[in-house]
Amino acid sequence: MTGRNELNDLEAALSEVRAIYAALAERPVDRNCVGRGECCHFKLTGLTPYLTKGEALLVAKALRASGRAHLPESVGGACPLLHPETKKCMVYEARPFGCRTHFCAAAGGPYSRKEVLDLIRRLEQLDAKLSGSGARAFITAVRSALDDLPSRHLSKRRIG
Repeated sequence: MTGRNELNDLEAALSEVRAIYAALAERPVDRNCVGRGECCHFKLTGLTPYLTKGEALLVAKALRASGRAHLPESVGGACPLLHPETKKCMVYEARPFGCRTHFCAAAGGPYSRKEVLDLIRRLEQLDAKLSGSGARAFITAVRSALDDLPSRHLSKRRIG
């Protein structure tokens, strides 16, 4: 059975990830996602987001809240969370930092690392606090987080 302290620690970690994402959203940007979904096609772009443990846990929680216990299979090399019919992210509010900072050329291009380095450092510090092993490839990180997330932790409040 999962202890209350473990659940409180998990909620605190998820709150910190949300706070980092909120800090990113407050920054002035000259980018605007146009919803093409091109960046979600890892095989085509050759780019795969890397997630810290806190980010992966937030995605895993959102996936569980949507009624899924496992990461869907990838279709055609696309992100497994890109809905095959709607072409929209299934966990958009909980999408990882890399998905929030990488934009296609039509949307203004990606953030430079120096623009967000302070937020990256905060995610890395949280990763260390959670005994993470550094940023890992999207699929590996989310699968591991689904295994780590307490199965009864299906709270629908504040997913993203």
